[in-house]
Amino acid sequence: MYYIGAHVSAAGGVENAPLNAAKIGANAFALFTKNQRRWDAKPLTSKSIKVFKANCERLGFSADQILPHDSYLINLGHPEAEPLEKSRAAFLDEMQRCEQLGLRLLNFHPGSHLRKVDETTCLATIAESINLALAKTENVVAVIENTAGQGSNLGFRFEQLAAIIDQVEDKFRVGVCLDTCHTFAAGYDLRTPEACEQTFAEFERIVGFEYLRGMHLNDSKGTLESRIDRHHSLGQGEIGWAPFEYIMRDSRFEGIPLVLETIEPEIWEDEIQQLRALAAAQS
Repeated sequence: MYYIGAHVSAAGGVENAPLNAAKIGANAFALFTKNQRRWDAKPLTSKSIKVFKANCERLGFSADQILPHDSYLINLGHPEAEPLEKSRAAFLDEMQRCEQLGLRLLNFHPGSHLRKVDETTCLATIAESINLALAKTENVVAVIENTAGQGSNLGFRFEQLAAIIDQVEDKFRVGVCLDTCHTFAAGYDLRTPEACEQTFAEFERIVGFEYLRGMHLNDSKGTLESRIDRHHSLGQGEIGWAPFEYIMRDSRFEGIPLVLETIEPEIWEDEIQQLRALAAAQS
């Protein structure tokens, strides 16, 4: 089964996220479990945790259908000791919040070298940060999101994702979330079925589909290899419909959260239905 949804608001409490997902006809969703632009956050209350779990159960959302995202402030590859420790503490808090909510995935941007250390050193620091968090938690999988490669961000090449995974000690608790906009902006073509075949074959060869734990489905305002992270609505950007048609007819993408982060929340319900129609046409 395809799990298709969007990154919905958790305003007023995490327990509202499944309600917002259900309103748009989603059977998957992403959320922030805290304010994504602040370091500090109030602990989750026992009431919020209880109601979140009850709402998920009532609306049919299992942990396999939910892809929480961590704070944008976190940089697990930070080259300086103090900011790195702050990032690691915040990441551990995010993992523990997922544990409290009964969630099994945590999506995050890997990190940036800030042009102060080389790529290899930064990738090793990111892997060490993951290992430290995994050692203090249970069950939650650290899901690395590929990036567009803006600035000094790493994780935009499949080889970089593989290098991080290679250095994570518990391979069962690390995975990848592929963002179609980021993939395209990083230089992997998705504009035709043939291009999709080549790009996903490269992902399989370098990383492996066994590590694919979620996807963000977005068109791109930036051109191929622009290294610009600017999302667009499906079919309205530089990519077009090809990758979404491809994904909806390939069973390798079933059973994981497929999450819209497109720019018009008011048409998310329509985009979800369009994706479902593509899947139904292939069955």
